[in-house]
Amino acid sequence: MPGRQELPSTLERSAQDAQRTWIKAHDSAVEQYGEGERAHRVAYGALKHKFEKAGDHWERKEGGRMGPSDPLAAHPRDQGGRSGEGVDDKASKEHLYGIARRLGVAGRSQMSKSELLAEIRKANRAKTRQARSG
Repeated sequence: MPGRQELPSTLERSAQDAQRTWIKAHDSAVEQYGEGERAHRVAYGALKHKFEKAGDHWERKEGGRMGPSDPLAAHPRDQGGRSGEGVDDKASKEHLYGIARRLGVAGRSQMSKSELLAEIRKANRAKTRQARSG
């Protein structure tokens, strides 16, 4: 199935360039591996090189920085790693603080970078759940 029809809801609420990145990677992966979970993982991997999740949608990374955003996106499939759930682990603490502020994360000014990452992931999940149910 073409990527346009498989587009995740978080990408439907995102900019056209994020949608194009996911669709192009998805369709290419379908040609190579067939339809299914692997095509979606490839598409998300490509998306995470340029974009990060902010609430219920995807935005360009800080300063246009490119590259894998988490250990899972940085390694081949069989090497494992953990997913950053679309949050850019390599972003500056100041950038993460700004995202946390926009998401309404309480206590953010006292948090370490790792705490900000965890709270942004939590807020992203909540915003996505809310957008999908509302």
